[in-house]
Order: sequence, then structure tokens, then C-alpha cells
Amino acid sequence: MHTPRHHTYAPFAPTGAWTPDQPAGNRRFHSFAQSRPFILEGGGHLDGVTIAYETWGTLNADASNAILICHAWTGDSHVAGPAGEGHPTPGWWEGIVGPGRAIDTDRYFVVCSNILGGCQGSTGPASPSPEDGKPYALRFPVVTIRDMVRAQASLADSLGVKKWHAVIGGSMGGMQVLEWGIMFPDRVGAIVPIATCAEASAQQIAWGSIGRRALLMDPQWNDGDYYGAGPDGGPWHGLAVARMIAQVTFRTDNKFSEKFGRRLANKHFHDEGLHLLSQFEVEGYLDHHGERLVRRFDANSYLYIGKAMDLHDVGRGRGDVARAMSRIKAPALTIGISSDILYPAYQQETIHALVTNGDPRNRYVEIESDEGHDGFLIATLQVGAELSAFLAQLA
Repeated sequence: MHTPRHHTYAPFAPTGAWTPDQPAGNRRFHSFAQSRPFILEGGGHLDGVTIAYETWGTLNADASNAILICHAWTGDSHVAGPAGEGHPTPGWWEGIVGPGRAIDTDRYFVVCSNILGGCQGSTGPASPSPEDGKPYALRFPVVTIRDMVRAQASLADSLGVKKWHAVIGGSMGGMQVLEWGIMFPDRVGAIVPIATCAEASAQQIAWGSIGRRALLMDPQWNDGDYYGAGPDGGPWHGLAVARMIAQVTFRTDNKFSEKFGRRLANKHFHDEGLHLLSQFEVEGYLDHHGERLVRRFDANSYLYIGKAMDLHDVGRGRGDVARAMSRIKAPALTIGISSDILYPAYQQETIHALVTNGDPRNRYVEIESDEGHDGFLIATLQVGAELSAFLAQLA
């Protein structure tokens, strides 16, 4: 019988954050703001920032072939490559990035960084505070998408990239893409926002709020101070439930029905009888995804990044969304997913309509997929074909 305070695998560490005593894998690190603080949009600051990143391919002589890929909420810098030491999972866009693929690493120098506030090598709430060497926890200041992009700009400077050939990303990654086009219009040659929005909607904020509430109600969250807890002593249950809620928004009714229907996980219930906590197969699927996230993510990072997404509004402090979007000079390929219930396609249509620079290469494409929001990660043949065609126009 399933009980909600048990899990099926080895005990959980209090956090799934990467720490320097673990293998770095293919991560590299850029540090800045050592002599003066990095001032954040919300008024806070950080004394010293590290950004973890990975690269593929070779930067050409004039640094004109660099592409930045921006990851989504629980993503990281490992956009391509196998699982292994330092990387518990394969690259999250393996079908898109690599030799001969849509983002061809034989041609382009590809960069993906873990965002500011993340937990896979970049400075975030699980990182040691310079004040006392203990994890920041809730002492970590609120960060926004714009702060993340400014940190990426520092990374670009360190790599010698004055202008990205293209900046590409889906979901929260698409939010970063838009801010790149607005904040640094002369540093991007093209932008590709996918399955994202120009401003978070009330419903998107509501979904995030439910997940955060689940995490905050876990007594083992302990007001964010759980890093010293023993095995299973961290807020794994709350983080798992938060992920389960999000997972529902990432897929579709059709996909759930096709994969699970109404099947019970216990095939022998006719002989053994039903119990109050007997699980349907779809519940086991959600448990699996919740537990997988707990092993590789930090609960406080989940909260901080979720807040950054809720705060996302390209029009904030810029008059309005339309005025902000009018700053974009680069051609834009905007991609929506037909069945996306979390970031509905009308939001990408709006982005396309608000890119008013007159570039004939501007285009909106809607990918026909029943995978829902995760379609931008799963429908790689369709997404890749559109990326290939667009990048070919930039040559």
C-alpha cells in the first residue's frame, strides 16, 4: 500500500544541489563581482557570483558563431551529452544540440549556463554565503530573469563573445531570450523564444503558487534551513509534490489518457481488494517524476526560480509590454506548441505580433504536438527542423 510519507528508493540527501566536492563533469565556472557587489533588480546584492556553464564546438576567430541556449525552470547547463560523473541525467536537448543536429556543434560554439539562483554550480540559495560559509538559504536575495541575463552577459564577456549569433530557449529559457533581445539588442544576432510569454499570466502564477505552498507546508523545509539535515531529513516530500503538480501542467489530457487510462497500479486488486490509498498508474508516474527531481534539485532554488518566473514581465519599468518589445532589433523565430496548456500558443502569437522591427525573417510557427508544454523538449524533429531553417537564414 502506498503511504504519502514514504518513497521507493534510497534515502534522499537534504538537497539535490551540486556541491564542489562532487565531480564537476563538463562544467566550467565563471566568477565575477569579487571586488564590488552584483546589484540585483530587486534591490539586493551578491558579493561574488559564480556561473557554471558548459560549451560544445569551437569559437571561431571573430567570435561570430556563438549560440547561447537558456534552460527552463529545473534545467541546468547539461543541454547535450550522456549521463555520467557530475551529470546524473543525459542532456535535456540531446535531439537538438550536437554534431550535424539542428544546433550543429560542428558549426557553432554552443554555450549553456546554469542560471543565477540555480543549484547546479551557479550561485544560489544552496551556495555558501561569504559572510559565514554556510548556505545562504533564505538569506539569498530575490533574483529576476533580468538578473539572470546580466549574469550571462558577464559570462559572454569572459568568453570573448561580444554578440551572440543567436539566443535560444524554451519556457523560462524563453523569458531569458526575450530579455536578451530587450536589454542587449546589439549583442544578439537572432532570438528564438519557445513556449514562453512576455509576461506571466495570473493562471501561470496560480499554478506556481500551489506548488510553492506544497513545499512550504513540508515541516522539514524548516524555513529554508534544512541543509544540515540527515538522510530523508530535507523537504523531499514537499518538493516532490510541487513537481507532481507542475508535471500535470506540462502534459495533456490526451497524453495521460493514452499512456495510463484508468488502470490501477495493482493488477491483482480483483483478488486482493481495493484500499483507500490504492494507486492508479498515473499516480505512480507522478511519484516517479517527483522523486527524480528531489535527487537533482534544491528546494529553495525551486522557490526562488519560481518567483523569478512569476515576476517575469518585460514591460515592468519600461512603459508597457509593447514598448519593451519594440526594443528588439534581432529577427525572431517564435515557436508555440499547439497543445500547451501552461504557456498557451496565443502567448507566443502575441510575442510574434509585438516584434515590430520589420525584419522579413521574423516568423511564428506552431508545432502540432499532443505532448503539451513538454513538446518543446520532446518533439525534437519538428522543433529542430524549424531551428535549422531559421539558422540557415542567418548565414
